[in-house]
Amino acid sequence: MSGRAATSGLRRQNRLMPVLRSAFIALSHNRPLRRFCEHSSLGNKLSARFVAGMEIEDALRAAESVNKQGMHVTLDSLGESVSSPEEAEKAADVYHALLDAIAERKLDANISVKLTQMGLAIDAGLAEAIATNLAEHAKYVDNFVRIDMEDSSLAQATLDIVRRVHARPDLRGAIGIVIQAYLHRSQMDIERLIKDKIRVRLCKGAYKEPPEVAFAHMEDVNGNYVQLSKKLLTSPIYHGLATHDEKMIEAAKAFAKRRNIAPSRFEFQMLYGVRRDLQRKLVAEGYNVRVYIPFGREWYPYFMRRLAERPANVVFLAKNMLRK
Repeated sequence: MSGRAATSGLRRQNRLMPVLRSAFIALSHNRPLRRFCEHSSLGNKLSARFVAGMEIEDALRAAESVNKQGMHVTLDSLGESVSSPEEAEKAADVYHALLDAIAERKLDANISVKLTQMGLAIDAGLAEAIATNLAEHAKYVDNFVRIDMEDSSLAQATLDIVRRVHARPDLRGAIGIVIQAYLHRSQMDIERLIKDKIRVRLCKGAYKEPPEVAFAHMEDVNGNYVQLSKKLLTSPIYHGLATHDEKMIEAAKAFAKRRNIAPSRFEFQMLYGVRRDLQRKLVAEGYNVRVYIPFGREWYPYFMRRLAERPANVVFLAKNMLRK
């Protein structure tokens, strides 16, 4: 292929990516398709690449396997907005069971929690009470709770809850948060979180947001990610850089080396089933790697967001489905 043809192909691909991302994000909200996928053998087969299984035991087996490869784990019971306090408490029970199982089996794992799954859309007080109880449990078993960030309309409420829980002297260090680099507000949020000594997982972001809220172009998101990662790396707190983008990883590694920041001071975080080769490579180089392992029957929105983040995964899945 000539250089001109290759450049033209890359431009077409770059134009196509935002369209595909928007399509997959839209599909993540399609309820009939979600019901079909989550209750079909084909859907479960498709999700198996990115989702460890349907039950707690599936997730624990996956965590044990990842630990044996020299990597840390965070476990996520899939599910988002609930419609009643009873559903929120039931979702919380899964996380309490996870914390006990992690301690019993001596796994190197913590938990990641969405506040809408804990009732945030119903009653913010309920979500905060559940998050506090989980942090108390995590502290008791020497573990940690990461609160996931959802769409931008929930950002402030999520940040406020995490700050209040972390402000309790007995719970400092037991709770952390996720910050999305594509949001304009993230620099301000990270500066305050560093001041409050709250652990951060930095990711790019996987929700559809308006341009007044989030950067519209990937090059701007990438640039902000690099700048925010530098702020995290130079802080005294142990943070996580969540990305599969080798350019972002190399930028973080180079910055850390220039500033004499030891690999033990931070970790790279990646998703279960994505770039396993890169995960192993980083471990071999002496870096801390944490794998985000989701499980549960409500996997469809998560799965669609993974395709939105990296549409090339569609080709990968198609090839695997055609294998005998």
